[in-house]
Amino acid sequence: QYPVPEGMSYNSYLIVDEKIAVMDTVDLHFAEEWLHNLSVVLKGKRPDYLIIQHMEPDHAGSIARFVNAYPQTAIVTNEKAFTMMGQFFDLSNTATKIVVENGDTLTLGRHILTFLFAPMVHWPEVMVTYDAFGQVLFSADAFGKFGANDARKTWRFEDWIGEARRYYIGIVGKYGAQVQSLLKTAANLQIQKICSTHGPILTENLDSYFRQYDIWSSYRPESDGILIAYASMYGNTRRAVFLLESELRFHGCQDVLVTDLARDDLSAAVANAFRFKNLVLATPTYNADVFPAMREFLTRLTQRNFQNHTVALIENGTWAPKAGQVMCDMLKNCKNLHFTKQHVTILSALNAVTKEELRLLADELCFTSS
Repeated sequence: QYPVPEGMSYNSYLIVDEKIAVMDTVDLHFAEEWLHNLSVVLKGKRPDYLIIQHMEPDHAGSIARFVNAYPQTAIVTNEKAFTMMGQFFDLSNTATKIVVENGDTLTLGRHILTFLFAPMVHWPEVMVTYDAFGQVLFSADAFGKFGANDARKTWRFEDWIGEARRYYIGIVGKYGAQVQSLLKTAANLQIQKICSTHGPILTENLDSYFRQYDIWSSYRPESDGILIAYASMYGNTRRAVFLLESELRFHGCQDVLVTDLARDDLSAAVANAFRFKNLVLATPTYNADVFPAMREFLTRLTQRNFQNHTVALIENGTWAPKAGQVMCDMLKNCKNLHFTKQHVTILSALNAVTKEELRLLADELCFTSS
């Protein structure tokens, strides 16, 4: 579902004080590597606490392996997480379990950890942890990104945003209201470092990362640009799309991106649909419906609360073009969508009339994006 050509990081953190705490585990496939790394850093010491912020298996998958290695370590998490833990593992005869409530603290020494519940960011049991001594927010999946970490690289906001956007929209995007609640909680904390369970540790210009999460979680477009998302069976719809792109650029709209939904990465297409203010949907009619790749694309948009955009429709059909109506029906529950006045219906192939309609659509879109 999510291509990760640059790999993926699974981050677990260690806090060494008078008491030692391990923050989360990793995917089971990397359990042995993680336990080895942990033993190297511990240098023979034994951890006192294993803190679980999120029970999704890419972070909690190695709990049982950890307990086997460190049976005297107490597991710290909330009641919902312990319920899920019991569904994944049989830990009935193992470590001590410490149940925390929202706002509870755990003192390690100088490091005093505060547990802050963040339900549905993006599972119901999620909590984040604030270390007041280091002014560190252990943010669970929030502020994560696709891609493996590169210790040789100095991370900047520009390096983070592209894969963080695709990650956020694809995985967390449905839960904007819950992310907004977490951001309000974080606004009351002094934060110098964000430690997510995916991606690099964030240490500079943190306002930029919080601002970006505010945009995404409030479903505001980042750019006035135009995404043209299309599917084409025999090339006629495709020809219409590239004629529209040419007209848009002729009209002065340069921030235009075209994506072929049948061939390109759908997760990137979805992320860009949220990114750009304007979305053009172009598809042939297929079995009195839309082409399957377009249906999947629209399903992903609506599942993630797509809203606050301008939408233009291009449909194609030889005897009964219905794609436009199907797309409208699929988007009917999306909030605050503005549909362009110009709607283009192609009957099999472009002709002089539909070419003029595409020109008028380009003019309308460039006006709305200016």
